[in-house]
Amino acid sequence: MFRNAILPIFLALLAQGCINNNDFDSLAPACSDGIVATNSFEELKSLYQGELLQIQEDWVIEGYVVSSDRAGNFFSVLHFQDKYQNPEGGLQIEIDLRDSYLLFEPGQKILIKLKGLYLGQSKGVFKLGGTFAAFGTTSVGRLPALKVPEHVFRSCEGVQNIIPKQSSLANLTLDQNNTLVQFDNLEFVEEELDQSFAEPQEETERTLIDCDGNTIMLLNSGFADFQDDMLPPGNGSIVGVLLTENDDLFLSIRDLTDINFTNERCPELVTEFTSNQIIISELADPNNNAGARFLELYNAADEALDMNGWLLKRYTNANTEVSSTIDLSGFTIEGSSTFVISPNDTEFESVYGILPDLAVSTNSPADSNGDDNVQLVDPFGTVIDVFGIIGEDGTGTNHEFEDGRASRNLDVVFSNPIYSFSEWSIFNDTGGSGTINDPQNAPEDFTPGVR
Repeated sequence: MFRNAILPIFLALLAQGCINNNDFDSLAPACSDGIVATNSFEELKSLYQGELLQIQEDWVIEGYVVSSDRAGNFFSVLHFQDKYQNPEGGLQIEIDLRDSYLLFEPGQKILIKLKGLYLGQSKGVFKLGGTFAAFGTTSVGRLPALKVPEHVFRSCEGVQNIIPKQSSLANLTLDQNNTLVQFDNLEFVEEELDQSFAEPQEETERTLIDCDGNTIMLLNSGFADFQDDMLPPGNGSIVGVLLTENDDLFLSIRDLTDINFTNERCPELVTEFTSNQIIISELADPNNNAGARFLELYNAADEALDMNGWLLKRYTNANTEVSSTIDLSGFTIEGSSTFVISPNDTEFESVYGILPDLAVSTNSPADSNGDDNVQLVDPFGTVIDVFGIIGEDGTGTNHEFEDGRASRNLDVVFSNPIYSFSEWSIFNDTGGSGTINDPQNAPEDFTPGVR
């Protein structure tokens, strides 16, 4: 075990001692007050030029340990930040030491002599340590145990009370990695509540969510002491080390005392809404370019609307069965704003000089040749708005816009689940049933994105 073997070696190699007694359980390992920091984290990172390097400068950095392997959720790595409160940044050093918390408990100030260490970056994360070679590639690896006391020193200032930085999932940034953070009003997603923190001997992700629907993954080791404990069902605060992998953020706790989920869970998050002010405002079948077709929606309300669960359905010609569908989930239409859908975004941009809000496939509701019918359906299955009459081919009717366009009149600000010709100005190449015989050419006769 570490305390019976590594610790005496570590103490023997360090000349200075702050030892209170010979009881290993209360032993204060050697410390140093003769080493001072010479450089910042940012100066260290500036040495890295895209390739692994061995540091040659006689630099020293200092920081405060924020991780702990006491419960087995961290292994062979120390995460440390530049200040014990309100840190500006964090780093990590790979070390081949088990039970490192006996020497480097959370809050311990450490000083690191950088000369001879390796600096690298893996998946966007800066790492210090030794080297590791695999498959012809050399990267930062664990610093051998006997090398640790040559580079990592405990300050004699004593252990500080690390104050986690208060954070929110909505405002997290990548530069907070390797620092200790705290989140309030978090909980585990309901569908994972019957699971343990981790699968045996497997690194496992569990999903934390706030009351606004923002999420972050909690990363747990399958070797942690709490691996088979069940996820707590409540809501509350959680403290952990923020980790990153490329652009992804993760959280890792030191032990279960980092979690205090004793509050009631968030009220059910409503993500599906309806409105009678989302309307179909324009359908386009340009006479000179079928590739420039589009469908435009308009939100006549002042407030934005989340379109989660909304659908556009096309009924081709006289069909009474849905021919194609566009799912609008994941999009929001701002208040008093349009939302343009194109079946050929490359041609659309070339013709109109703007990008559509949504690019879809051909033969979709946005790709009508002028004699089809379209429904706008809310998340609850209610038809909110319609163009045309389902089951009636548009040819020769008052809802034909072949080689032209159907434009909703500007005074229409509420949707209508029953087609009303009086709400529309319709241009085509026949002029039948009261429509206007005036084929429309793109781009001059169309106004995508303008209501």
